[in-house]
Amino acid sequence: MAVGILALVGLSGCSGQWARFGLPEPASEQAPHIGNLWVGFWIAALVVGALVWGLIGWAVIRYRNKGDEHAAPRQTKYHLPLEILYTLVPFLIIGVLFLYTVRAADAVLDQSQEPDVTVDVIGQKWSWTFSYHGADDPAIGVDAHNVGTLEKIPDLYLPVNQRVRFNLESADVIHSFWVPAFYFKMDVIPGHPNSFDVTPNKVGVFDGKCAELCGEMHAAMIFKVHVVEEAEYEAYVKQLAADGNEGLKVMPQTTKHVLPESNSKEG
Repeated sequence: MAVGILALVGLSGCSGQWARFGLPEPASEQAPHIGNLWVGFWIAALVVGALVWGLIGWAVIRYRNKGDEHAAPRQTKYHLPLEILYTLVPFLIIGVLFLYTVRAADAVLDQSQEPDVTVDVIGQKWSWTFSYHGADDPAIGVDAHNVGTLEKIPDLYLPVNQRVRFNLESADVIHSFWVPAFYFKMDVIPGHPNSFDVTPNKVGVFDGKCAELCGEMHAAMIFKVHVVEEAEYEAYVKQLAADGNEGLKVMPQTTKHVLPESNSKEG
């Protein structure tokens, strides 16, 4: 038990990926909700593990065989208070973790605010299509899109510190839109549009990928996320349109297959 506590104290003084239990550096305002939940789960697991292993170690040492046939501990049957304790404690732990999970989910799925930017995302075999809503923005004045292929990894440009709403649709099978640095992913399901908001708060280039095993070329469904200053984002969308990619890419209606609402997953 003491070893586990010392490990937690030492970990609390660390920085970087060790302190985040393997998570990458966060790059969105919503990421800390999931990051704190992740770290909290690990701390709970370490505390429970230290307690269990500590009790096992104590029992092994305290009641080890010393050649004395009377060294075995006294056997107790039907110890009602103890049975109630080890039944209620797991429910208490699960209840607390569930409460924090619901709070984190509500925070990252909140769409009560109007977005500054809207991007339509289509997942298709085996790449991504990104459509930027810019016609109603005086600084851009035009909608534009970028279609990825197996030969060309698509780029996704986002303005830093701007609330972005992603509208997700699939042209064929279930995919999953995931940017690890945002600490969030959401399924892209045929016939079931999904949506979520994120506010990138760190300039840089980040990896994006499909998190659902969607078929033989699943590994090719990667993309690059460029979080840039607002002026650079506006220039990129206008350049897309100037290069012949004007307008929003609409998914063919014939590819849609309606699935029950319960098949939607967030994570």
